[in-house]
Amino acid sequence: MDATDGPGRLLEISGSYWQGCALQAAAMLDVFTPLCREPLDAAELTARLGCDARALAMLLDALAAMGLLTREAGRCVPTPCARAFLDRESPRCVAHVLRHHHRIMGSWARLPEAVRTGRPLGEHMTDHGDPGAREDFLLAMDGIATAIAPGLAATVDLAGRRRFLDVGGGPGTYASHFCLANPELTATVFDLPGSREYARAKAARLGVADRVDFHAGDYLRDPMPAGYDVAWLSQILHAEDPAGCRTVIAKAVASVVPGGLVFVHEFMLDDARDGPLFATLFSLNMLLGTPRGQAYAEGEIREMLEEAGVREVKRLDFTGPNGSRILCGRVPAEAAAG
Repeated sequence: MDATDGPGRLLEISGSYWQGCALQAAAMLDVFTPLCREPLDAAELTARLGCDARALAMLLDALAAMGLLTREAGRCVPTPCARAFLDRESPRCVAHVLRHHHRIMGSWARLPEAVRTGRPLGEHMTDHGDPGAREDFLLAMDGIATAIAPGLAATVDLAGRRRFLDVGGGPGTYASHFCLANPELTATVFDLPGSREYARAKAARLGVADRVDFHAGDYLRDPMPAGYDVAWLSQILHAEDPAGCRTVIAKAVASVVPGGLVFVHEFMLDDARDGPLFATLFSLNMLLGTPRGQAYAEGEIREMLEEAGVREVKRLDFTGPNGSRILCGRVPAEAAAG
């Protein structure tokens, strides 16, 4: 971007949150679920949702302009994208993610304050004093992981591996899908107690409840169970400072038998720290929502793994949604024994 572009691109970036807010409002109000059952006009939808008629009509106009609705004989009809991803009853629904984004929007408005002070703003990112926040967060993480896990589990070679530890695994999406793809595999989800029922429900839905168990614990403070062939750390390091990351990685390495594998899946920065764009913005999201969290450069995570004794560290041929990456390494006998 240079001066010849004029101010238009800057103003477009600055105002892009308007569309995000409109989309999040639709998710919070559950606009699309009734429309996916039958087309409704604005008055009928107003009655269903209990909204102000004038205000809802304005929101519907915006959603139509965004390509999420069409109108047929005055009735609102969701587009295929909206049907697939904004209907509460769709297995691919991402409304939980959008509602999570809505809950953290207020913190983003105070980003200058966070940059001046270096301190997070408001309540914990998964709390917000809202009883639905934790559920939306876990279901959002499940939805994002579900878009990745089946294909990833089918391509990552775990031949000969028998025990899989999903560290900070929340709903256990990866644990369940890796078990589904590897009939000889059993898995343990290690996370805080509040994730237990979500992980059990996920395993049951995928038909692997007999091969996925749950071990409650805090990965910074509690010992991890041992004797695993694989430790999987997906999207947890970004919530911690470097010392916390080293603690989690060291515990994961200690949980793995000699010759076992350690995987780290994260939104990693390039080593020059000037991209990818999403990872740089996600790092600011961690500034707003955690005491010391941030995105880390690929080289930083590689160095942490090697410091913990992991060898043959390599980046997998994988790029996930929003540019996530995976590093994998092997635990030699001397590291596991130490």
